[in-house]
Amino acid sequence: MTAQQFHERVSELDLTGRSFLTIHDFSPAEVRALLDLATALKVAQKRREPHAVLAGRAVAMIFMKTSTRTRVSFEIGIEQLGAQPMFLSANDVQLRVGETIKDTANVMSRYVDCLMIRTFAQKDVDDLAKYGQIPVINGLTDTHHPCQGMADALTIREHCGKLEGAKLVYSGDGNNVAHSLAEVGAKTGMRVVICTPEGYGPDMDIIARAQADAAQTGATIELTSDLQAGVEGADVIYTDTFTSMGQEAEHDVRLAALKAYQVDMDLVRRAGPQVKVMHCLPAHWGEEITEEVLYSPNSVVFDQAENRLHAQKAIMAAVIR
Repeated sequence: MTAQQFHERVSELDLTGRSFLTIHDFSPAEVRALLDLATALKVAQKRREPHAVLAGRAVAMIFMKTSTRTRVSFEIGIEQLGAQPMFLSANDVQLRVGETIKDTANVMSRYVDCLMIRTFAQKDVDDLAKYGQIPVINGLTDTHHPCQGMADALTIREHCGKLEGAKLVYSGDGNNVAHSLAEVGAKTGMRVVICTPEGYGPDMDIIARAQADAAQTGATIELTSDLQAGVEGADVIYTDTFTSMGQEAEHDVRLAALKAYQVDMDLVRRAGPQVKVMHCLPAHWGEEITEEVLYSPNSVVFDQAENRLHAQKAIMAAVIR
């Protein structure tokens, strides 16, 4: 596909200038179109076809939380699209410390064409988008991980051949990843089952919005504490670390509470030979997942990690002017 064809496809999406804060903000058709664009960009890269559709642009990456996959996938993706990446750590940009979010948003809008931010509070991301004049991409907050959710949907579609009707079972803590999986599942017609112990469930306001979206697409969003029953017939089993960044002091308590939600080979066999196993990484062997499962034939974890690159490139190509 030529650069011109990419530009035409992006124009058809009509997402230019939009911020990517949560998956809930986008229609089912827009989510599908972004996934299709991600696939096209992935094919172009594999074929070594140039696709520098953002030549002359600049993207600032603000990291209030450290990262491996987010940093590498965004920086490489920005360069592959022909734009200039700029990394800013928490020591470089101290949001709400010394300068207001409003001022930061207005100043950065004069320098760069897009902001990607990985931070703690969703409000910081929302406020950057509210006060700035450029698209803001949510690289992760404590309540949402939308770029991960898009990469996950791309991976499921590749390995299961569909999203509509696919059964995704999430096991563990009802965290930001669980929220974004519920949202992308609702937009794409999936059957999402979130399995968590009492006291570790997802935010019910986010789930309620996802269930409302699901009613429009034929998707289902189910909450349960019964993991063993939940995984039967699953197309995908998904887990994430039991202790997220900032919760280190709770590690032992959380590990004890979530122990029964570990993804091991017994759970994989219960789901059936068709099941794919996913994890957004980093993985903690012996806690939420075993090494045996992570490197089993059922695992698509590293395909999933790769797809962060392609999904994020699609988002940037679609929203940056």
